[in-house]
Order: sequence, then C-alpha cells, then structure tokens
Amino acid sequence: MRAVIVDRYGPPDVARVVEVPRPSPRKGEVLVRVVAAAVTSGDARIRGARFPPGFGLPARLAFGLRRPRRPILGWVFSGVVEDVGPGVADVAPGHAVCGMTGLSMGAHAEYVRVAAGRVAAVPSGVSHSDAAGLLFGGSTALYFLRDKASVRPGTRVLVNGASGAVGSNAVQLARHFGATVTGVTSARNAEFVRGLGAGRVIDYAIDDITNAPERFDVVFDAVGNLSMASGRRLLRDGGVLVLAVASLWDTLRARRGVVTGSGPERAADFAWLLQRVASNELTVVVDRTFPLDHIGDAYRLVDSGRKRGNVIVRP
Repeated sequence: MRAVIVDRYGPPDVARVVEVPRPSPRKGEVLVRVVAAAVTSGDARIRGARFPPGFGLPARLAFGLRRPRRPILGWVFSGVVEDVGPGVADVAPGHAVCGMTGLSMGAHAEYVRVAAGRVAAVPSGVSHSDAAGLLFGGSTALYFLRDKASVRPGTRVLVNGASGAVGSNAVQLARHFGATVTGVTSARNAEFVRGLGAGRVIDYAIDDITNAPERFDVVFDAVGNLSMASGRRLLRDGGVLVLAVASLWDTLRARRGVVTGSGPERAADFAWLLQRVASNELTVVVDRTFPLDHIGDAYRLVDSGRKRGNVIVRP
C-alpha cells in the first residue's frame, strides 16, 4: 500500500509517499481502507519536532528521540472497513467508519489498522471528508466545553483562535450549548467566524485581548498564545481557563479553574458529533483537500497558521 513516511524530523518535504506492506487486523481490530484523513496541527508538531515550551524532551521520549518512532503519522481517518480481526462482532467489511488511532497513528496511508472500539459509524449523508475533518477539533472542543467547563445557556465564552480546526468547533459547540461567544481571529476571517455563531469578533492584529476590559466565564485558547497568567486576567470569578496548547510549566501548575491537556478519543463522542453534522446542527470546515502525493503542500498550509478549519488528504 502507499503511505506517507516521515523518517526524520524536519520541514514538510521530509514527508514522502512510499510503498509499504499492508497491515492485517489482529484480535479486536479492524482494517480500514482510508478515504480521507486529516492533517492536523498535532501531526505537524510531530513531523517538525515543534512542541510546546518545556515538552521538547518528553515529546521526543514519547515519539522518538532522533526520528519519529512510528514513521506513518496521522491519527484521524474516515473510510470503509476492509477486513476484521478475531473477536470483532459489531463492525463488518463494507461499513463506513471513522475514528482516531491515538499514539499508534498510521492514518496517512491507503489502509489503517485500529481497535474496533475506537471507530464510529459514519451516518448517511455525512461525507468521509467531513467525518475526518470533524473528529480532532470536534472531540477536543466537546471535551473541554461540555465536560470540563460545563458550558450552558448564558455562559460567556471567549474562543482564541476561532477559525482553526479546534476553534471553529468550539465556537459552534458553545453556541449549541446556549453560550454567548466572542471569537478572536484575523480580520479576513471575521465574517467567517460570525457565520459560525460568534456574536462578537476581535481582530487580534488590532486589539490585544490580554488587556481587554471584558471578563468571561470560559476562556478557550485553541492556539497556545495565552499563558495561565494572561488567560486568568480575562476570567470572571469562578471562571474556567482552557489551554488546549499549554507549556509544560502551565500544565504542571494547572488547577483552580485551569484545564490543560488533550481530550480523550471516545467513540461515543464521535457518534454524538457525527449526529450533529447529519442533522445540520454542526458544520465541518475544510479549508483544502489534497491527494496523498501532495502531503508536503498539506503540511505547508498547516504550518502557515492561516488555514480555516481542517486540511484533508485523500489516498
């Protein structure tokens, strides 16, 4: 099968397409023919060894000191089940599924092997590109807003980085839960973010949000340019600060209304999000779709920091 190999850390051009053996599903696993896979900021961080401050050594210990330990990156996919391993009862060949592979990665390929419990059915009417584009940002935003910040009607939410994969979902989900949303983005994305449901948009090139006079119940930083100190200044008493991309120091100190880390990859959450898309309650934002051979171009767009929503590759 064709797969994208990253055998050394570096710029987008280190990612190259080669032929590798097709995996076979083991007990409790399914083999999925990938129709669409997301190229996320997480993939780009691993490929370039660009980790949040303080995480350089821990991340290299986790992913590989000199090169990625697992050279096929990508952990968000949507496709069709090709084969199932022993003990799999609820998923069968021909089923349309999507999911996330966690630290196993491997989704930037024609086929990916994944535990059956990590996939969700793709509903009729939801495209593979939308399913692949939904899961990373959608599950992250859902976890922080619903499970950690308990957003409900009347909550005032600030989303910093409102046009990206995580931020575009955070704006929509906060509105879905009844919140009043302020989005922080560039001037060129202002109308786009308003269309997602933000009642007010702040242009970060003009206004320094860290000095804003307003206070919010939830501050959701999706891009990593707020610290614990600067984010807390924007909170009302009892508010929650979400640092989706935090330094090691802020991660270790996170307490008393500060939440960091990554969200869990739960098939039940995937199914909930997919149903919101199927019922037109949630819009998946895909900036561009590339063939697998153009993985370098996909990475360059992600690295630019100027993408709207998600970048997809199709094997």
